[in-house]
Amino acid sequence: MSLDILSPVAGKTVPMSEVPDPVFAESMVGPGLAVLPSGGRQDAVAPVDGTVVTLHPHAFVIATEGGQAVLVHLGIDTVQQKGEGFTLRVVKGESVRAGQPLIEWDPDAVVAAGFSAVVPVVALDAQPEALSGLNTGAEVAPGDLVFSWDN
Repeated sequence: MSLDILSPVAGKTVPMSEVPDPVFAESMVGPGLAVLPSGGRQDAVAPVDGTVVTLHPHAFVIATEGGQAVLVHLGIDTVQQKGEGFTLRVVKGESVRAGQPLIEWDPDAVVAAGFSAVVPVVALDAQPEALSGLNTGAEVAPGDLVFSWDN
């Protein structure tokens, strides 16, 4: 069975190797891709249906009923912003639908604070060969398909 992973933000997709953080660039937490977000305040949305199992102002993990988990990290080193500029719209443990707004944020403010606003979308603990259709170099809107994950 294949799980469709949707873009959490609007922007341009880039290979994970272009993320300016070795943990993501070297796929240490799992394979996937990243989105260079378009500017301005926006909502980051759920990439899959599931349960919010980890929630920080700058990152979240959604676990599906099938046991797959997807990490979305809003910017790099944004934990240093201590939640400034991020507004949570859900709580940990909440069931969410793909495309549902989870966190409001402003990529321009992240850049202004001196951080990269790139958004890694990671298939946690997946094997790289389990992902297909990695759509890099594409302009995407929130909810657009960015890759599939085969179980």
